[in-house]
Amino acid sequence: STWSFQVHLKSDAPTGDVLLDEALRHIKAMESAETVQTWIELLTGRTWNPFKLQYQLRNVRERIAKALVEKGILTTEKQNFLLFDMTTHPVSNATEKQRLVKKLQESVLERWVNDPHRMDRRTLALLVLAHSSDVLENIFASLADDKYNVAMNRTKDLLDMDPEVEAAKASGAEMIWAVLAAFNK
Repeated sequence: STWSFQVHLKSDAPTGDVLLDEALRHIKAMESAETVQTWIELLTGRTWNPFKLQYQLRNVRERIAKALVEKGILTTEKQNFLLFDMTTHPVSNATEKQRLVKKLQESVLERWVNDPHRMDRRTLALLVLAHSSDVLENIFASLADDKYNVAMNRTKDLLDMDPEVEAAKASGAEMIWAVLAAFNK
């Protein structure tokens, strides 16, 4: 099945992104090829396998938040919740967030291609990740009811496609379908 595809590194050339480069180093260092599902668990820090802890990325959420703070997209605030303080990262650059929301809205409305293989791969990946993060409805919340329904139905149809079949057809998007299958598992 697609979610059990093994990940094979094509290139370990630096990307310029610290987390991505670290993930590539871990994939390169692994002696045997691992599945997409295993790498998701390792790279999100959600594994307790003592034999694979050296491949686990540490403090992923905090590091992503820090990078977004450095880019000016988020800010860092301390909020008091009953007896303890908690660090939060509210959006400070609403323009960038709106740009992404608009891009995703347009991709399933005005620029809908009705074929995932003709869709921009980054847009397809964003839709899959938004779905997997349970924020897809928020992306379409500002739409009028009729457009909201069209957007949700098209996205549902897209995400309900068989990742196995779509990965077999995909030219360069196989990993996106494998990630969707792993999250749907």
